[in-house]
Amino acid sequence: MTGVLIILGVLFAALMLILGIYNGLVTARNQVKNAFAQIDVQLKRRYDLIPNLVEVAKKYMAHEKDTFEAVVKARNVAISSQKAASEDPSDGEAVEKLNKAEGEVSSTLGRLLMLTENYPELKADSTMNKLTEELTSTENKVSFSRQHYNDSVMAYNNKREVFPNSVIAGMFNFKASSYFEIENAVEKEAVKVQL
Repeated sequence: MTGVLIILGVLFAALMLILGIYNGLVTARNQVKNAFAQIDVQLKRRYDLIPNLVEVAKKYMAHEKDTFEAVVKARNVAISSQKAASEDPSDGEAVEKLNKAEGEVSSTLGRLLMLTENYPELKADSTMNKLTEELTSTENKVSFSRQHYNDSVMAYNNKREVFPNSVIAGMFNFKASSYFEIENAVEKEAVKVQL
C-alpha cells in the first residue's frame, strides 16, 4: 500500500510540474500577444496618419505622384500584414512579413518627408506640421512598444526552450515567436521630420 501511495505521489507531483510549466508557457505567450497588441494600436495610428500626410503634401507636390503611390502602396501592404500578425503574434512568419512591410513603409515615408524639404510652402503649412509632430510621436511609441514586445518574446522563447519546459512546449505545440526587428540599416534610423 505504501508503494502505491509513493507512486501516486510521484505521479501527482509530475502532473503538477507539467501543469505549472504549461500554465507558465500560456502566461508568457499571452504576454507576447498583449505586447503585440500595444504595437498594433500604434501601427494603426501611424497608418491613419499617412493618408492625411499624403493629402496635405499633394497640394504642394503635385508632380511627386510616384512617391505618393509608393507610400500608399506600402501602407496598404503593411495593413494587411498587420492584420495577419494580429491574429497570431506568436506566428513568426506573419511577424517577419510585418517587419518587411514596416520597413517599406518607413523607407517610402522617409523619401516623402525628405522631398518636403524642397517645398518651403509645405514646410510652413500648419496642418503638415501637426501631422508630422503626431507622426514623430507615434514613431516613438512604436519604438517603445516594439522594445516591450521583443522583451516579451525573449522571455517567452527562453521559457519555451529550457528543459523540462522544452518537452512540454513540444508536446503542446508552443511555437517560437519572432522578434519585431528592423532588418535594413537605413530603416533603423528614425524617420527624420524637419519642417
